[in-house]
Amino acid sequence: MTSPNDPVEEQILVIPAAVIDRIGTINGFEANVDRFLKPILSSNELSFQPRSQMESDPSFKQLIPYVLLEWTNEEGVTHVFTYTRGGGGGEARLHAKRSVGIGGHISEEDAAGGSDPYRTGMQRELEEEVRLESSYQESREGLIYDPSNEVGQVHLGVVHRFILDDPRVNSNEADLAEGGFVSVGNLLDELDRLETWSQLAIKALYSDSEA
Repeated sequence: MTSPNDPVEEQILVIPAAVIDRIGTINGFEANVDRFLKPILSSNELSFQPRSQMESDPSFKQLIPYVLLEWTNEEGVTHVFTYTRGGGGGEARLHAKRSVGIGGHISEEDAAGGSDPYRTGMQRELEEEVRLESSYQESREGLIYDPSNEVGQVHLGVVHRFILDDPRVNSNEADLAEGGFVSVGNLLDELDRLETWSQLAIKALYSDSEA
């Protein structure tokens, strides 16, 4: 029984794994994002569920926007914003890993007023995690599902790429430490320092890059 003083648990957006299985199989990076995401976002089986339950229930997948911030300098070298997960309020199982993805869970509050919860949640997470002071062009690049570990088994990442005009990005949270732009070449050379989703995204988007 809960008391009036108990904190209200976050309700997060999830989709039954069975819905995804009916569309096809995702293992690693899936470039055909619209094949999966359009029916997922239009499904009447989307729901908001208690986060604590969903973190250990792989029969549901938590939808996570995963935004890469890309900038190319005057010499034509492409860079991606990178940070180290610290000790703040993020996913504790990923702490101390380098990441190129900005984003997080879509909460029930993101659906307030009839707004698109996915889009609203993505923008909220960006504003919470970084100060983005550059104009940009946005594209949706793919999906990530990694069942090889307990974190990956309950999350479905949606990879977005923001191509920035300027490298004006700073971390807003303690959980995003050592934030800054790193060349794609360096990221490819040091893939093992990155969390699994970042490895998958960098290889998928930049493995043919000459940066």
